[in-house]
Amino acid sequence: MKYDCLKLENQLCFPLYLCSKEIIKHYTPHLDKLNLTYTQYIVMLYLWEHGKSNVKEIGNTLMLDSSTLTPLLKKLEAKGYITRKRDVSDERIVNVSLTRKGQKLKEDAVEIPKKMGYCINLNEKEVMSLYSLTYKILANIEKE
Repeated sequence: MKYDCLKLENQLCFPLYLCSKEIIKHYTPHLDKLNLTYTQYIVMLYLWEHGKSNVKEIGNTLMLDSSTLTPLLKKLEAKGYITRKRDVSDERIVNVSLTRKGQKLKEDAVEIPKKMGYCINLNEKEVMSLYSLTYKILANIEKE
């Protein structure tokens, strides 16, 4: 009884981990066609939405530290999807912009969310509930 809280089946983190791992696994074949990893994909999603940004804003939004984000951005730049340039007024700031090739990639990616929706197989109410609860958990964790 004392150790029931340590059973794997009683851990909320475990099904969340498994779910995340399996969803990313299902993204992989779609992203391979775009020459993107999952983490590169979420950076591209951010840039497709915002057009341009800086490294700090991207990292804060995606909860990625600079030791993860900097090499990832270098790889996206090497693929020709983005450019990185130091800000003229403050060289500590690195601005990130989409190239034409990176913007064009958006057209190739537009079907991925629909394909993933089929994979997950939840109705709209379930999706909204899961989305809401997940972001509530994140907000509560951030408060700590």
